[in-house]
Amino acid sequence: MSATEIKVGQLGIRYLVDGSRDAGMGIFELTVPANSNVPPPHSHSNNEEIVYVLEGTLRYTVGSDTRDLAPGQAMHTPKGTVHGFSNPSGSHARALIVLSPDIGAGYFEDVAAVVNAGGPPDIQALVAVMRRHGLVPSAPR
Repeated sequence: MSATEIKVGQLGIRYLVDGSRDAGMGIFELTVPANSNVPPPHSHSNNEEIVYVLEGTLRYTVGSDTRDLAPGQAMHTPKGTVHGFSNPSGSHARALIVLSPDIGAGYFEDVAAVVNAGGPPDIQALVAVMRRHGLVPSAPR
C-alpha cells in the first residue's frame, strides 16, 4: 500500500493506514517543523488517539498534563479529552499517530484545502471542517 502524503500549512501528514472506510484504526506519521503553526487545542467526539515520538521533541498536552516527548515516548488521549501539540524546539519533530476509530486522510485533505488556500486561514471554514469530522475546538486557555 502506498502512503498518502498531505501538506497542511507547515505540517506534513503521511497516512500509512486509513481506517476510516470501515471505522477501523488509522495510523499516520506527523512531521512538525520547529515553531510551526499547529491546530488549536481540540477534542475528538468519537476517537481515541496515541502519539508516539519518532524524532525530535514534541510538546503534547492532554487535559492539564503537558509533556515534552522525546523519541520512544508516548501519550494517550481518551475520547472527549482536550489535547494539543506544538514544537517549540530548534529542530523538526516526527511522531506516529494512531486513531481509533480513524478520522481518515479525508479530514486532513479538507483541512489542507482551507489552510493552504492562501492568506490567513478562514477560521469559520476550519471550524466547520473540524466539526464535520467530529472534532470539537476548545476555547483558548
